[in-house]
Amino acid sequence: MNWDDVGFLISKNRYNENSLISEIYTKSHGKVSGIIFGGTSKKMKNYLQIGNKVHVNYNSKFENKIGYFKVEIQEALSPLYFDDQQKLTCLSSALNLVKILTPELQINFKIFDLIEKFYLILDDKNWIKSYIFWELELFKILGYDLELENLVDKKIIGNEIKYVSKSSINKKIIPNFLIDKNDEKISLEVLLDGLKFVGDYLDKTILKPNNLNQPLNRIHFINTLKL
Repeated sequence: MNWDDVGFLISKNRYNENSLISEIYTKSHGKVSGIIFGGTSKKMKNYLQIGNKVHVNYNSKFENKIGYFKVEIQEALSPLYFDDQQKLTCLSSALNLVKILTPELQINFKIFDLIEKFYLILDDKNWIKSYIFWELELFKILGYDLELENLVDKKIIGNEIKYVSKSSINKKIIPNFLIDKNDEKISLEVLLDGLKFVGDYLDKTILKPNNLNQPLNRIHFINTLKL
């Protein structure tokens, strides 16, 4: 099996002294694992950064065995954020979610497009808020649509509009921006509440049923926002 494609590097791990085992989310083949020979060399490791867009040639003699990548840089995206720890950890968190939640060799153009849109989010003035909706869109594409509007009641509490979950067991107050979706400036405290709410949904609905733990990359990203 031999093919060419474009994709985003979403993970890499040392295979031996000179090589890497990597995962690339490609446009026409989905998430693919492969070995990059010479991936640890000084020449290659500079552009084999998580998040970079690459052109790949994939070769595998047997369908049930891991193949090999020949990689060329197409767009160096992650270095744009090397001086911004919050955005860099957000990038790591986003691609780690793609890594752990998507199946191998299953084409999904919507996810590929969503990864491309992620970089536009980082340039948005309200990028943290936009990232939260990016996560929700990822879950929706994967079949886990939260449909918040149908799960809350609108109430007046202390002369303020609040959205309260309809659950008879746990009456959670949902951050307004997740429902209203307006362009108003939102405090970091409220954004952190939004990330926690989405994280609780991720944990309960997607991760635990599949025997997965809360991703450390996401926890690290949230912690950088608190500094």
